[in-house]
Amino acid sequence: MKKSDLLQATVNHYDIKVVNVVPMIDMMEKTAFQARNLARAAKIVDEMVADTDCGIILTLAGSLISAGQKEIILDMMRSNMVDAIVSTGANIVDQDFFEALGFRHYQGTPFCSNNDLRDLHIDRIYDTYIDEDELRVCDETMHKIAESLDPRPYSSREFVLEMGKYLDKHFPEAESVVLEAYRRNIPIFVPAFSDCSAGFGLVFHQVSRQQEGRPYLSIDSVADFRELTQLKIESGVTGLIMLGGGVPKNFVQDTVVSAEYLGYQAEMHKYAVQLTVADERDGALSGSTLKEAHTWGKVELEKEQMVYGEATVTFPLIAGYAYHKGSWHGRTARNFSKIFSKPSTLKAEGYAKIDEVVN
Repeated sequence: MKKSDLLQATVNHYDIKVVNVVPMIDMMEKTAFQARNLARAAKIVDEMVADTDCGIILTLAGSLISAGQKEIILDMMRSNMVDAIVSTGANIVDQDFFEALGFRHYQGTPFCSNNDLRDLHIDRIYDTYIDEDELRVCDETMHKIAESLDPRPYSSREFVLEMGKYLDKHFPEAESVVLEAYRRNIPIFVPAFSDCSAGFGLVFHQVSRQQEGRPYLSIDSVADFRELTQLKIESGVTGLIMLGGGVPKNFVQDTVVSAEYLGYQAEMHKYAVQLTVADERDGALSGSTLKEAHTWGKVELEKEQMVYGEATVTFPLIAGYAYHKGSWHGRTARNFSKIFSKPSTLKAEGYAKIDEVVN
């Protein structure tokens, strides 16, 4: 068996513009179980899109770009339905940036010999294949970008911005979330940035610089949190569309608490929808309900909805509903990236409630 025998059928990306799912979802509203939950979630997303005061934050966890969801995200960005993104590193680097370099993900099967795949340098994500040799090119490109930058701490947003600049210069025709975000002033935050192909390139960057006795670049996760807290404060009203859970979900929800800790009267996220297959009964964050998040002061209760279903099924329906309802027409871009092009105005006045509790 040759590698080329397995890497043949590419994963293609959904195009929500092709099919108007609004009538079907309106019917689902009159059914039960997760169909009704999905319909309510779709209507909440449409409401947040229609709310011109609302900054919409999309969170990405799980393997989404590799599974054909990229075009949906791009259509939402181009329709001003996404103002900021918080993601795992895999979606942004190993998958979106990887495809922007000209590589693809391939349809495979979970019922193959994993030993054979390892021997052929093919990585597997359930039923999807990636050429490991091509992924190494992505790793090395991360190293190349790091080598081109001043040796100082960067937030992940700053580094992803440099990735967008790189694509704009070398792959300007790429269909890429990173490139689209760069051109549209949509900040992308990756709180666990080293947990992906970027990590390999950045580790090589730091080790080689240490060997040479030279200063090196680092990723400052606290700066990520500070910047997203500033974005929450300046946006005021916010809505969350969360695919999966994990670090992106908690990171974006915690901005309300962080803002309050600084002394700001931050509003809880007014709208929140989460698409997940995780169970709440183990107490883990990925499955914890949005009602639970309300007890922490993170999410309002009036416009929240959990949808229990795999995102490659539920996300196209909800995004397609919002797209074909058309509430995004006339919605202006928030250009949140411009917030960080000037000195920060954040102040640390202190969390007033601490004194009340302690005393």
